[in-house]
Amino acid sequence: MPAKIVTVLNQKGGPGKTTVTMQLGGTLARRHHRVLIIDADPQATATRWASSAPDDSEFPATVSGLAAAGEKVHREVKKYVDDYEVILVDCPPAVDSPVPQSALIISDLALVPVIPSPLDLWASVGIRKLIETVQDLNEGLQARVVVNQIQPNTTLAREVLEILPEYNIPLLETRLRQRQAYRASAVYGGTVHDLGSRAAPAVAEVDALTDEVSALLGLRGTRKKRRAS
Repeated sequence: MPAKIVTVLNQKGGPGKTTVTMQLGGTLARRHHRVLIIDADPQATATRWASSAPDDSEFPATVSGLAAAGEKVHREVKKYVDDYEVILVDCPPAVDSPVPQSALIISDLALVPVIPSPLDLWASVGIRKLIETVQDLNEGLQARVVVNQIQPNTTLAREVLEILPEYNIPLLETRLRQRQAYRASAVYGGTVHDLGSRAAPAVAEVDALTDEVSALLGLRGTRKKRRAS
């Protein structure tokens, strides 16, 4: 069966595209799925993340840099669909880049990480329009917003969460909080699972996120959904 393809994108830098990509891809690989992460961002953050793994270890998913493919990234991705179960594409932070549209054409799911702030919502409008345009061509494309770096007890976060449904892209139930563990896992070239008990709340969030995405993609071995702490 051809790989399920997930494109992670947003119009601006900073909402956690690579964090979502690496945590999700690494966790799926830990669950014994064959996972390829395509680093389509010229900044090569995903590639550097994976290369930070210690000599006696390695990132659980395969990471390949394809930023140079540009508008032909969909052709490059197609070369791998029979070799993997899941392919994630980490896009550059620019709606006018040809990469997101190219990747979306062949994707099953678009994930849009959003920080709960008005500025980030305004900056994401172009991505919503891009997804809607591509859905006219790729009718099977699903899209979900991933709320990231949330501080749930703040008035701003509550107000933004109230208006997010007006964004016209469904929200994943799982929300990733602002935690040091996510930054630390990048430094150590792994996922939050590698950080031990001190990262337990982050592990619960990432596992819940992976459960939701697995269910959307119809992957085997989807765990029973549970709410992150």
